[in-house]
Amino acid sequence: MKSFDKPSISPEALLAEVEDVIRTMPSHGAMGHDDSDTLAWIGRASAVAHAFDMVRATTMFDGHVRNLGAPGQYNNAVRGIVTMLHHMRHDLRMKIGSPSSVAVAGGGVFDYFDEIRKVISEARADLLFVDPYLDAEFVSRYLPHVAKGTSVRLLGRERISTLVPAADLMRQQSGLEIAVRSASSFHDRYVFVDGRACYQSGASFKDGAKRAPTTLTQIIDAFDPVLATYESLWREGTAHG
Repeated sequence: MKSFDKPSISPEALLAEVEDVIRTMPSHGAMGHDDSDTLAWIGRASAVAHAFDMVRATTMFDGHVRNLGAPGQYNNAVRGIVTMLHHMRHDLRMKIGSPSSVAVAGGGVFDYFDEIRKVISEARADLLFVDPYLDAEFVSRYLPHVAKGTSVRLLGRERISTLVPAADLMRQQSGLEIAVRSASSFHDRYVFVDGRACYQSGASFKDGAKRAPTTLTQIIDAFDPVLATYESLWREGTAHG
């Protein structure tokens, strides 16, 4: 029988695969279902695990998959699968040295979009976007990349008349929980991920790098007061829809 060499894959490409597998992960209760979508996801996750570490995938990941159907082992199996996928993601990030802040050249609209997409893909519980110019274009560009089960909060101001209808339609089609509020006393652009990470955009999310260079900067030292400020604005803001 003819043997085939295992194709190589760069750490960057493998990280992108791992992040997309995590983003599309079935819910805890659905991981053991035998429907075609779930089985396809498990097959893809297994392939990614084998590409990351053949030995660990064979001895650990594949064992967790088998235990999904074992009596009394379901919760431990799901926990093992999820833990290994996140271990792979963080291991690859440390090896690649992904920066917490990036600069995007003028005209680099895809580079900017891809950085925001990566941030969005990390969320599993809550995303809070703060930007006076959030609009319908923002909804169609970014919200399809939000993981199922994640609540989305949009704090805008200037384009509420276009933002609200688009958010309503996205909510109807995707099932995402989306809330829109407006406030008058803010100018900066932020995205908060699960209440544990914050990134500031140098440009409006919908216009990032279209005409001028911009940055996406992770807020670390001032995270707590910045989060408190915008959570307060959210609570006091005007609800729409």
